[in-house]
Amino acid sequence: MDQFIFLLQEGATGAGQEVQTGPFGIPYFAYMMVGLLAVFYFFMIRPQQQQQKKEKQFREALSKGDKIMTIGGIHGVVDKIADNTITVKVDDNTKIVMEKSSIRAMPSEEPAKK
Repeated sequence: MDQFIFLLQEGATGAGQEVQTGPFGIPYFAYMMVGLLAVFYFFMIRPQQQQQKKEKQFREALSKGDKIMTIGGIHGVVDKIADNTITVKVDDNTKIVMEKSSIRAMPSEEPAKK
C-alpha cells in the first residue's frame, strides 16, 4: 500500500516536489478518483441497473392479452407464455414465437402525431 501511495505521489508531482495530502496521509488525487468513481456509479451504472430490474419485473408479470413491443419495434398481443419463450399475435392470422428477453415494454397508447 505504501508503494502505491509513493507511486501516486511521484506521478502527481515529479521527482523532488512535495505532495499535498489530505486526512490519513492520502494524496488529494486519490480522493478525486474515488469521487469520480462515485459520480459514474450514481449517474450511469445505478440508473441502468434500475431500468433492467423494471424491465425484468415487466416480463415476469406478462399475461395473455397484454399489448407488448419488442426490442426490434414489433407491436403485438401476447397469445401464449412458456418458460423462456412467448408467442405474440401480430396480425389476425400471424403469430411469432420469440424469447422473453426480446420484450421491451408496453407500447404507448398515444396516437402518432403527423
